[in-house]
Amino acid sequence: MTTLNPDSPGSPGPASPGPGAASPRDAHTFDLVGHPETRGIDQVPTDERTGHPRRLFAVWAAPNVSYLSFVVGGGLILMGLTLPQAIGVILAGNLLWICTGVVAASGPVAGTSGSVISRAMYGVIGNKVVLVLTGWLIAAAYLALNWSAASVAGLGLADRYGLPGSAPVEAAVICAIAAGTLLIAIYGYALIVRLYTALSIMLTAVFVVVTGYVLAEADWSYAPAEPLHGAALAATLGAGFTIIASTPLSYSNSPDLARYLPRGSSPFAIAGWTALGAYLPSVVFTSVGALAATGLDMSDPQAALESVMPGWFIPVFVIAVVTNTMANNGMTAYSASLSIQSVGVRLARIPAVLVIGVLGTAMTLYAILVFDFLTSVNTMLQLVVAVTGPAMAVAVTDLLLRRNRYNGADLLEQERGGPFWYHRGVHWAGVAALVVGGLVAAMWVNTSFWTGPIAAATGDVDLAIPSGMAAAALTYWVVTRVLGTIPRAHPAS
Repeated sequence: MTTLNPDSPGSPGPASPGPGAASPRDAHTFDLVGHPETRGIDQVPTDERTGHPRRLFAVWAAPNVSYLSFVVGGGLILMGLTLPQAIGVILAGNLLWICTGVVAASGPVAGTSGSVISRAMYGVIGNKVVLVLTGWLIAAAYLALNWSAASVAGLGLADRYGLPGSAPVEAAVICAIAAGTLLIAIYGYALIVRLYTALSIMLTAVFVVVTGYVLAEADWSYAPAEPLHGAALAATLGAGFTIIASTPLSYSNSPDLARYLPRGSSPFAIAGWTALGAYLPSVVFTSVGALAATGLDMSDPQAALESVMPGWFIPVFVIAVVTNTMANNGMTAYSASLSIQSVGVRLARIPAVLVIGVLGTAMTLYAILVFDFLTSVNTMLQLVVAVTGPAMAVAVTDLLLRRNRYNGADLLEQERGGPFWYHRGVHWAGVAALVVGGLVAAMWVNTSFWTGPIAAATGDVDLAIPSGMAAAALTYWVVTRVLGTIPRAHPAS
C-alpha cells in the first residue's frame, strides 16, 4: 500500500460511483430533510462537508435515552448484584463507548462509510465476508432486539385499550414500528442529524419523569436475599459487564454518522462528542433501571414501570419507548444498507434499507412469538460480543497504526492489485485477528445458551470482552508487522 493520507500530493481523485452512489443531479440531497438521501457509499465531496463535531452528541444521545436501558439495568439486580455493584458495572461497561468514538474519527478523513473503511482491515474480498456477519446478520439481530422491546410496550398499550392479544395483532404492531423506523433510514443522514436533536430533548424529558416515579419507589438500602460471594459474584459481575459493554461494541458503524463533517474536524472532538453523547444517557437510565429493580419486580419491566405511573402518562411513556426504538434502529438500518452496498450487492441505498428491514422484522416476529423477551435480550447481548468485540478491537488498532490516515478514493477502489487488495483480496492480518479474537471470546463467554470451556473451568466467569478484544488487537498488530501491510512511517499531512 502507498500513502493513506487523503491530502497527500498525487492522491487519486474521487472514485467513480459504485452501486447506489448519488448522481450529480442528486449531489445535494444529503442536506434536504424532506427528501430521501440518495448517496450511497461513494466519497462525500469536500464542498458537502458541513457542521461541527458537537452535533454528534445529540445524534448519539437520542438512541441511548432508551427503554432497553431500564430493562438491562433491572436485569443486573435480578442477577443478584447489589445496587453499588450494579452501578459499578454500568459505569465500567459503558466506558467502551470510547471505542465507538475513536472509530468515528475515521469518517471525516475517509469521507465514506465504516463498511468501506474496513476494507483496510480485511481487504476488498475479505471485507465482504466480514460484512455479511457484522453488517447484515448482527445488524438485523439488533433491529430485532430493539423492535422486540418497542413491540412489547406497544402490545401492552394495545391490550390496555381493549385490542385482543393475538398473533395478527402482534405482527401488525411489529410491522408498524418497523415501517416507521425504515422511513428514518430511507430519508437518511440529514433527517437523522436534525431530528435527533429534538428527539434527545423530548425523550430525556419523558424518561426523567419516569425516573422521578422510579426514585420514589427505590430502596436505597436494598440487599439481595442471598448476597453473592467469591466465584459466584465474579461470574455475575463478568456477565453483567458483558451485557452492558455489548451495546457500544455493536456500533462500529460510527464513521457513517461523521462522514459529512469537514475533513479537518478534530478527531478528539469527534471521538469525545460521540462517546459522551452515548455514555451519559446510557449510564443514567441503566442505573435508573437498576434502582427500579430494588423496589419493583423488573422480571416484567413494562408492567413494573407502568405500575408506578399515573394512567394518563402511560401512553406518553409507550410512545417514547417506540420513538426511541425508531431512533436507534433508524441508525442501524441506515448503516446496514451501506454495508449491503459495500459487499457489492447492486442495490441502491433505499432498496438496501428495505432488504435489511425485512430480515430484521422476520427475526423480531420470531423472537416475540417464540421466545421469552428478557431471556432473549440477555442471551443475545452476551453472545454477539464474540464477534463485535474483536471487530471493534481490530478497527481501533488499525486506526491507531495508520494514525487515522485513510484515503477514501483508495478504499473505494476494488480492482485487483489496488491499494487494499492485499493477497488475493484478503488482508490476512484482519481475518486472523477476527478469528482468533472470536475463538478466545467464545471460550470465555458464559450464557444460558453456551458456556465456553475456559469460563466453565474458572467458575463460569465471563471475560469474553477483554479476552477477545486483547487477543484480536495483539494478533492484528503482530501479523501486520510480520507481513508489513501497514507502513511504519507516513508522509506528513
